[in-house]
Amino acid sequence: MANTYSQIYIQVIFAVQGRQNLLPLKNKDELHKYIAGIVRNKIQYLLRINSVQDHVHILLSLKPDIALSDLVRDIKTNTSRFINNKGWLKGKFNWQEGFGAFSYSHSQLERVIRYIDMQEEHHRRQTFKDEYCALLEKFQVNFDPKYLFDWMDKPTATR
Repeated sequence: MANTYSQIYIQVIFAVQGRQNLLPLKNKDELHKYIAGIVRNKIQYLLRINSVQDHVHILLSLKPDIALSDLVRDIKTNTSRFINNKGWLKGKFNWQEGFGAFSYSHSQLERVIRYIDMQEEHHRRQTFKDEYCALLEKFQVNFDPKYLFDWMDKPTATR
């Protein structure tokens, strides 16, 4: 075959360190545009992004020439630096270690996009922890709940 053809759709989810509510709602659009730029610069395609104060959902069409872990590392590293340089918080902002990644077929995209778009409403009824555990269970990912989240005794930053 002369070319490589693929159709890989991944929803990536990652949380603020210590699951703190530190992502300022007033800066949400700016953060989303910054993440979109990172994805675009890596020659990947962003289908949808949304965030609430303690986590981010990103739906990507991923080309097979990049490791997902490298892309997520670059997004998290660069956005941490961006948030800190912007001075949105008192103290230092960091993302939690790790991320969730869930694959979808083309026929599921509209449903996943709606789900991502409705995050604010969704989290009025369900915590992020419950949402994340439900996704892990739905996708039959083995996990130990005690290792899911970084719980911090002292916050690293405040608004």
